[in-house]
Amino acid sequence: MRYSIKDVAAQIGLSAYTLRYYDKAGLLPFVARDAAGYRSFTDGDLQLLHTIICLKNTGMTIADIRRYVDAVMAGPKSIPVRKALLTQHRARVVARQHQLATNLREVDYKLSLYAAPDAPAKVEQELAAAHADKAANGLPDPFPIR
Repeated sequence: MRYSIKDVAAQIGLSAYTLRYYDKAGLLPFVARDAAGYRSFTDGDLQLLHTIICLKNTGMTIADIRRYVDAVMAGPKSIPVRKALLTQHRARVVARQHQLATNLREVDYKLSLYAAPDAPAKVEQELAAAHADKAANGLPDPFPIR
């Protein structure tokens, strides 16, 4: 089946502008143009576009996505290159997941602190410690006076 850029934009949740940008950035060399010069997507194109969106959403740079797409366009001989790109990217995604998990624990800690019945007293203790820390280090205290 064939799809226009408008159809694809609606189907995958990206704007036609973004798809045109991806094309100009060299990410869509597999998309053919019809006799009138309009981009014409196929089901196979949508599968590769899904991978491109996944890579973009997980933080891969446009340059690395272009390298990946170029490798796909080169055929089976490029499998080692694709595997290397994806292995490196996966390591970055896993590292980011760990970072996010650590940050989420801090957010959860703060939420539990503020949900506790003694939250005002605990926050007051934190503020007192911050005041004391600034004073002990001879620094101006930017925290509000109690």
